[in-house]
Amino acid sequence: MAGDAAGRALESAEHGWRVLRRLAGRHAGFFTTRQVLRTRCEARVRVALGDGSVTRAGVGMLRLAEWQPGPLDEYAMWAAWFDGAAAVSHHSAAELHGIGRLQPRFLHLSVGSGRPPVTPRLVVLRRSLIGAEIESAGPFLVTTPLRTVLDLAEADIGQPALDEVIADAIAINRCTSAEIRYAGKRLPARAASRLYRALAGA
Repeated sequence: MAGDAAGRALESAEHGWRVLRRLAGRHAGFFTTRQVLRTRCEARVRVALGDGSVTRAGVGMLRLAEWQPGPLDEYAMWAAWFDGAAAVSHHSAAELHGIGRLQPRFLHLSVGSGRPPVTPRLVVLRRSLIGAEIESAGPFLVTTPLRTVLDLAEADIGQPALDEVIADAIAINRCTSAEIRYAGKRLPARAASRLYRALAGA
């Protein structure tokens, strides 16, 4: 009986480890201590930390060491923090899409749920986005170019910066002027006016 129980416990731990690795695989190898607890493989992760196959990536964040560092790791890490329920947006999305030259000092995330981390690096905006407003960038989600343009029309960037974002979006075929004009009808009056002013000069 004791042997059966030990066998079941080992099988359960290995199953949890496989689930955790699968979760980490969605976000370039990153996973959270919350996910470790949910999958009940704390002992397995402690061993992995000891042998170097798992590394610490920050407070409450870990990573499978087999994943090589990449330029988009920060985006993937915060996507893991929010269990995938976040999308890179606003200034940060514009940078990823190659539209405008906003050079954001912070990483902007639109988040539907989840507790934000304590860090000055993030600007977390609480809102729900529909599927047509986001797209996959591999290990994380990002707002579409059109949604990004609309968000920036409502944000506090100057008109010249918005003009450049929209001109770039049209020039490199991220979205068309007709799409932007039509979508602008849903914006508040001030944001719509800024949008149409940018379109007039694009």
